[in-house]
Amino acid sequence: MGGSGVSPDAVLVHKLLQRDVRAFEELYDRHSRAVFGLVLRILQQAGTAEEVVQDVFLQLWRNAGRYDEDRGPFVPWLFTLARNRALDTLRLKSERQRRREDQTEEMPPVACAPPEFERQLDDKRAAEKVRALMASLSPQQKRAIELAYFEGLSHTEIAAALREPLGTVKSWIRNGLLRLKEGLQATT
Repeated sequence: MGGSGVSPDAVLVHKLLQRDVRAFEELYDRHSRAVFGLVLRILQQAGTAEEVVQDVFLQLWRNAGRYDEDRGPFVPWLFTLARNRALDTLRLKSERQRRREDQTEEMPPVACAPPEFERQLDDKRAAEKVRALMASLSPQQKRAIELAYFEGLSHTEIAAALREPLGTVKSWIRNGLLRLKEGLQATT
């Protein structure tokens, strides 16, 4: 680690400050699988882990200026962000579960590996496919995902902007992302 250069991640984070979508996509492509693995180990539930990964990258998009390269490398900082978000989610879920003890789901846990497509597609092809698949989403799914990832709105802010219930907006985003994932997996 010669002192002559800035890390590639730090360069991308700096570009995020200028709202560079390609820099965001590259950071997501580089690190989402590892973040997903970390979050999944904490939460033990793939669907919730995917939501937390979305939230972590949304937080990165909205608050890229909080990363300070002088205080350490990007990846441990990102993992700390992910770990904290996963633990917050875990606490919130266990609180909710205590409230509805009678309605516990008796589904066996499903072992999940990080999505295979992230390992099989190179960054550029994946980004191109995501753009093409985004065009195939319903207008509501597409708009909700755009507001979340490109305009930095929270799910609550999106619900207010679209004048739709929060649960509906979350479903649009989740189902849209699942369609994107399935479309990417189908092309590999």
